[in-house]
Amino acid sequence: MNNFTFYSPTYFVFGKDEENNTGKYVRRFGGTKVLIHFGGGSVVRSGLLDRVKASLEAEGIAWAELGGVKPNPRSGLVYEGIELCRKENVDFILAVGGGSTIDSAKAIAAGVLYDGDFWDYYCGKPVEKALPVATVLTIAAAGSEGSDGSVITKEEGMLKRAASGDVMRPVFSILNPALTQTLPAFQTAAGITDIMAHLFERYFTNTKDVEVTDRVIEGLLMTMIHEAPRVIADPDDYQARANIMWAGMMAHNDCCGVGREQDWASHNIEHELSALYDCAHGAGLAVVFPAWMEYNMEHDVMRFAQVANRVWGCPMDFAHPEVTAKAGITAFRNFLRSIGMPQTLAEVGGKEEDIPYLAHTACYGNGNSGTQGGFVVLQEEDVANIYRLML
Repeated sequence: MNNFTFYSPTYFVFGKDEENNTGKYVRRFGGTKVLIHFGGGSVVRSGLLDRVKASLEAEGIAWAELGGVKPNPRSGLVYEGIELCRKENVDFILAVGGGSTIDSAKAIAAGVLYDGDFWDYYCGKPVEKALPVATVLTIAAAGSEGSDGSVITKEEGMLKRAASGDVMRPVFSILNPALTQTLPAFQTAAGITDIMAHLFERYFTNTKDVEVTDRVIEGLLMTMIHEAPRVIADPDDYQARANIMWAGMMAHNDCCGVGREQDWASHNIEHELSALYDCAHGAGLAVVFPAWMEYNMEHDVMRFAQVANRVWGCPMDFAHPEVTAKAGITAFRNFLRSIGMPQTLAEVGGKEEDIPYLAHTACYGNGNSGTQGGFVVLQEEDVANIYRLML
């Protein structure tokens, strides 16, 4: 295990109807003028936005609001939010929605206190100052409610990139699993896929002797395998929703990643798909991750065999561990298919003729270093080959 520091200051409020206490927590964490940031119709139609506003009003807290966040959140709305916050003297950002809304809120929070272009943070500049951000979560997927990261798509060139910094971790997050019960099955499944991808990005490591986090990751993966069919069969299963929601947070606040090298090639390879084709991030990961596994299995066959055995229950063939490893990848593909996730590049809008562009942008776009990945360092040709495996 490697040396590490871990800081996770978010105050989590978990359970039914807790969104009605939002104003109390905004006041507790120092907010006096709030930007309520949200997406579109669902938070309005469900009455959630009105309940949040009523809780702020009950505490005497003023607010401005900015809706319109889209999946794969765009830079244009971030610029609009920064300008609005400065005009309205906002001192606190409240994201009401899923990962896209939270990521956009974090970008606004960092941009308000920065004299330059907020996109500098998405080109590698460390985020050292930001307004406080809080969340009322409506989708279990991205884990942004507990993480230090944010992903934004720049409309000029359609570049999807990440920024991070501990100051971007929410000061509090309200997690009511009941708010996710109205999600369509596809969105639920895409969220589960994203959660599993966050776990696999950490699991595939070259760091030795990380049994604690290996076992935590394996347990969370097994939870997803158990709860996914339950919640798709019965969207109103509160307990299944609750387990998925808490697992989503644990998968990405980095408690599973401490002390170990991580990979993240699959996420960066997928970002090119959702930037160019505007597909759901989880759906893109369902296509990317099995292909990445297939391409890189031989780098550490025993690690792939280990997860196949411990998580998917594949018999361990010690004489031929590659058999066990391949069985695990097949089990993962079958699971994704069973919950309605896509299997091929074409299913997320991808085209074979775009592969050279996708691979080049993944490796070199927006100042990227020319390679991807930590578990296996991938060159542009490797990335292109992985895209081809998605065909």
